[in-house]
Amino acid sequence: MAGMPQVDFALDTYECIVLYPGPSGRALPEETVQRLQAEHTQHMRALQRRGVILVAGSVDGPARQPDPPIGFGLARTGSVDDVRGVMEADPAVQAGLYRVDVLTFLCPAGSLEFPLAKTQS
Repeated sequence: MAGMPQVDFALDTYECIVLYPGPSGRALPEETVQRLQAEHTQHMRALQRRGVILVAGSVDGPARQPDPPIGFGLARTGSVDDVRGVMEADPAVQAGLYRVDVLTFLCPAGSLEFPLAKTQS
């Protein structure tokens, strides 16, 4: 990370997951895409049940060319590398349907709550 911003209030740190179309996505047969999307959903739900991922979902909006983000999530493990590792284990990422980037996200302390994360354990 480039460094913590100099602010006069406390910050919470999260790992921000951004999902993009992968290099193989357009070349895969439709039935393979559907299977991989189902496996991706199962993978993400398992990560949420384990408490790794706090929230995740699809992004809908005007497409940026050439590489629009298609999904977004937040985790709070303290390690971008750990989150990148579990996301790279996603079957849809491994097959090239999606590619993932994991960044650090900072916000004012206490400004986000994840009520569903508390009920999914």
